[in-house]
Amino acid sequence: MRRALNFAPVLILTLALAAAAPALRAQDSRAEIQKRLTAEFKRTKMTADRSDIATAGSVLDLHKDGLLMATTQAIAPPTNTYKNGTISFGFGANMAWGMQLAPANQQTTAIAQRKFVTGEKFWVTDYMVKPDGVVFQFYSDPYNDVRYYCQLKFPFAKNVAPPADEVMKTIEEVITAEADTQEAAPADNAAPAQQAAAQPAAAPKTIGLGQTTDQVVGILGQPQKIVNLGAKRMYFYPDMKVIFTNGKVTDVQ
Repeated sequence: MRRALNFAPVLILTLALAAAAPALRAQDSRAEIQKRLTAEFKRTKMTADRSDIATAGSVLDLHKDGLLMATTQAIAPPTNTYKNGTISFGFGANMAWGMQLAPANQQTTAIAQRKFVTGEKFWVTDYMVKPDGVVFQFYSDPYNDVRYYCQLKFPFAKNVAPPADEVMKTIEEVITAEADTQEAAPADNAAPAQQAAAQPAAAPKTIGLGQTTDQVVGILGQPQKIVNLGAKRMYFYPDMKVIFTNGKVTDVQ
């Protein structure tokens, strides 16, 4: 008598592989999204007390109204959500934020807050691809000596990561990174090295309050990076940051 074949193990393995396939595809998609984010956005590093910028990264332009930020004195930032073309911070998000603030005896109503609108700019300090969406963290420059921060979540429908192109397109509806303005200085190959060595040492370069942008550029040359925040601009050089307000130097760091 011929023995009957047992297909049960094969069937179980097939079903297990079929069940695991969506999770594997989602994992691959999240990895690709993270790769695209890293290529598009350079993280800004804040100082330990979150009061200033240690290393400048990408400056972002906002294309939607209603992004709620809170003072960096809050132990946790509020988390906004972008869905169906709108940035929102609803009752549930406010409740969740309040629970995060509770250990420090902070209350949402006592925390300084500001809503950012289309055309405003800020820094990106982090971005994370989670199973249920992409989460960004932003920091602003000081407004009346108050620096603000927040998170913005781009949720995945049914907690499944869509293709990276689709995610990046959605993100670009809300934020885009400004192009790096750094320009390489032209090389002067005509001057022999021995002539340069024979030249006397240059006088110290001095930057003072009240100097114009043209004066600073005339002294230091073109900056590595320019951050344009309307009336306020920041010129980044290898060893310093020069801050202009209405076209004149107001701070050097």
